[in-house]
Amino acid sequence: MVYGIMKKNTITDNPWTPEDEREHPLSVIEWWYIEAFFKSIEDNKRWSIKSGFNEWLYPKSKEIGCIFNMTLFEQDKNKHLIYYSRNDSTKLKSDKDNYYVRYEDSFMKGSYPCYEFYFNDKKNNIKLDMRYQAEVLPHWLMQDVTDGKLPMGMGLYRYGFIPKCKISGTMIRNNTTYHIDGKGYFEHVWGDFWYDNPLSNFSGLKKTIPTYSKLIGWWLHNNKIRIPKSIMFATENNPLGYDWAWALLDNGWTIFYGNIMFWIMEGPAPGVLILLKDGNKYEEFGNIYFKYNKTRHSKEYDFYYPEEMEVTAQRRKEKLHLRFTMTTDSREHIVRFLGGKHWLGYVICEAPGTVDGTYFDGEKKIKLSGICKIEPQRQASVIGHNSLKIDILKPPSGVGISFDLDSHFFRKKIFTQIQLVPHPKIKFNLKKINNSNIDKKIK
Repeated sequence: MVYGIMKKNTITDNPWTPEDEREHPLSVIEWWYIEAFFKSIEDNKRWSIKSGFNEWLYPKSKEIGCIFNMTLFEQDKNKHLIYYSRNDSTKLKSDKDNYYVRYEDSFMKGSYPCYEFYFNDKKNNIKLDMRYQAEVLPHWLMQDVTDGKLPMGMGLYRYGFIPKCKISGTMIRNNTTYHIDGKGYFEHVWGDFWYDNPLSNFSGLKKTIPTYSKLIGWWLHNNKIRIPKSIMFATENNPLGYDWAWALLDNGWTIFYGNIMFWIMEGPAPGVLILLKDGNKYEEFGNIYFKYNKTRHSKEYDFYYPEEMEVTAQRRKEKLHLRFTMTTDSREHIVRFLGGKHWLGYVICEAPGTVDGTYFDGEKKIKLSGICKIEPQRQASVIGHNSLKIDILKPPSGVGISFDLDSHFFRKKIFTQIQLVPHPKIKFNLKKINNSNIDKKIK
């Protein structure tokens, strides 16, 4: 395999098998989730949904359980409804021979390209009966590099998704039935890792080291090592979290963006951006630069996550420049870690939004626009938000460097600038941070 070179799929190259779609009962963790944008036809309202099931089986602690989790955004009113139900004594009910998983009376089932999902939100009196018809081939993340296997700490997982499906069905809300129509996304993930203790599975090193090696080789093939003009690091952007976005463009294309930050808050992205122009050929971009234009501070913990992020991705002659923007209040789904020494818990911060930008194919540039779902996940640190931005002044503009430190743990902001050319100068500024709200969120 040559890193960065994609083989061309045909419509018969479905990489999913029935075994891939159904439950993997020996996995430590597994989930099936859908995302969708749809309209309720009778009242012409716009909706966005994320819904699905998780289950887990921790062999060492014998811990077992499952979750039904659903967020329904009523976009025209900037409000969202949450349903969350958890069972810590059993896994999902399932069929060993087919993709069929059930939580109480809610279920997910089917086989590519047709799926059926029924979700009963008992708290908000909402029932959703949805039909998904895939319009494109499924795809494994990093399919041509690691066969869809990805590392998480010392464990591995497999991440498969279908980024464009036609959806139909009904939504019953407060005993009134609405017909729905829209577009959706479907993903299935399973593997052997722990969010609260990802470095505990030492037996998995033999499998994870070769996978890390392949991914690093792929990234180095797609990126030239150079000194950036600006780079920013932050404690909340640790490798146990990620930035995630799915977009439906007005021209029929789809975008998948996933970035594991390695503490980077602005700079080169050690992730992947996947462009799908038709139903057959996925193009994976590995040369990516990202920055946050706007951020939001978590309601519960002391960290920031992107409200608006800008992403530039290049692949040979092709270049994408995209801006993803949240357009509603976000739901912050929190999973707390009891007795965590380093991490307080993880938080998925989800909201629908818009995407705009440009695509350059080497000859002509076209404008892009569409809708998107943005979902940063953060592993909240016990030391809260701490960031360091480094700006480097390079010839011919001059020679110099500046450091901008914002530390909630030390309650200080420190700015230092050293410039040699064109005019030598040194700057130093120290400010104390007094904010009782930060203390509450760290504790």
